[in-house]
Amino acid sequence: MNQEVTHFIEELKESWQVELSTNLRGVVHQAIPDVNERIQYKKPHFLKNGKYAAVISTSKDAVSFTIFNANSLELPEALFSGPPERKTIKLRKGDSIDSKQLISFVKEASSAL
Repeated sequence: MNQEVTHFIEELKESWQVELSTNLRGVVHQAIPDVNERIQYKKPHFLKNGKYAAVISTSKDAVSFTIFNANSLELPEALFSGPPERKTIKLRKGDSIDSKQLISFVKEASSAL
């Protein structure tokens, strides 16, 4: 695990954002055991074989999680938005994630990377 990413998550102002971002990071690590992490464009990026697999973005009232290489995924349209190649779910305080489902989506999307 990359210390810069750990620091980024620990420094988030809202405890719910810390918890959600930690859970999302765990999702990526379960889906892609050999994932590389780095801070790029001031947010945590997760790479497989040097290619983007996922990114966590935070704003004042949300945590967004983007899955790259998502063209072949069948995602719930009510939850995910964005162009076919990258899909984003926006989570707010009180929202929960289906970790098993997200792991499956990230694993499938990153399988071709």
